[in-house]
Amino acid sequence: MVTIFVHRGGATEQVTSIERGWLNPAAGAVLWVDLAAPSIPESLVLSDTFHFHPLSVEDAMSAIGFPKVEAFDGYLYVILHGIESKTAERRFSTHDVDFFIGPNYLVTVHDGDSRTIADVRNHATRNPKILAEGAVALFHRIVDAMVDHYRPEIDKLEDRLDALEDEIFASGDPKLVRKILDEKRQVASLRRIVIPQRDVIARLARRDFVDVSTEMSFRFRDVYDHLVRISDDALMFQDRITGMLDAHLSNVSFRLNEVMKVLTIVTVLFMPPTLVAGIWGMNVPLPHFPGGDAAQFWWVVGGVASITAVMLMFFRARRWI
Repeated sequence: MVTIFVHRGGATEQVTSIERGWLNPAAGAVLWVDLAAPSIPESLVLSDTFHFHPLSVEDAMSAIGFPKVEAFDGYLYVILHGIESKTAERRFSTHDVDFFIGPNYLVTVHDGDSRTIADVRNHATRNPKILAEGAVALFHRIVDAMVDHYRPEIDKLEDRLDALEDEIFASGDPKLVRKILDEKRQVASLRRIVIPQRDVIARLARRDFVDVSTEMSFRFRDVYDHLVRISDDALMFQDRITGMLDAHLSNVSFRLNEVMKVLTIVTVLFMPPTLVAGIWGMNVPLPHFPGGDAAQFWWVVGGVASITAVMLMFFRARRWI
C-alpha cells in the first residue's frame, strides 16, 4: 500500500499521486511517501519516480536488512529496526524500516507492521508541524518514536528475568534450561540490532552527512543516548542470563548430588545386613550365640542394628548426613 502526504502552503494533505514538481526543493513542498508491504508495481515508484540507486532499492525490497546508513547522490539511505511485542508468545521481534531521505522528501519502506509509522501517518494531516519542519525532522520524529518503543519491551524482559531467577532457586526444574536459552536468544537478537543501530544514529548525531543540520544533530544525540542505555542493558542482561544458567546448572547438580548421597548411604547401610543374612543363611554349621535356637534370630538382629547405628554415628560425625 502506498500512502502519500504533501505539505505545502502551511497545510498537509494526503494525495493519491506524486507531481514531479514536488521533488524540486525550490517548489517549497515537503513530501512523505510511505510504502507498506509494497507489491512489485508499487515498488516501481522508488526507481521510476525517485530514481534511487538500484542497490538501495534492492536492499529496501529485501526481507531483512541490518541497520546501516549510506550516502547516495542526492539522498541518504538508512535502515533501522523497530520493535514489536508478541504478547501471546511472551517475546518481542524486530522488523526493519528503510528510509530514503532527500532534501525535501522522505520515503519509508516497511512490511506494514510498524506501529510507529502507523501512528505518525494517522496524525500527519491533523498536525501540519509533522511535515512542516522538513524531511530530516520527520525522519527524526519516526526514529525517536521507534526507539521509545524499545523501553517497555526491555522492562518486560527484565521482569521475565526476575521471575526466572526466583523460579531457578525455588524449584530447580531441569525444564528451566529451555526458558533460559529462549531469553538468551532474545537478548542476543536485541544486541545484534541495537548495537549497529546505535552506531548509525551516532553518525547522524556527529553530522557525518551534510543533510543533517546542527539542530537536528542535537535531536539525534538524544536518540543516541537512549540507544546507548538500551545496549548497556542488553549487555547486562546477557551477563545476567549467563550467571542464571550457571546457577541453574549448579542447582540441578547440587540436587542430584544430594539424591545420590542419600541413595549411597542407604546402600551402604544395607550392606552389613546383607552380608550377615548371607552368612547365617548358608546351610552349614555356624557358631551359636548363647541361648536356644529362637534366641539366635534376635542375636543376629541386634548385631545388625548395632552395626547400622555405629555406621550412622560415624556418618554423622564426618558430617556426611
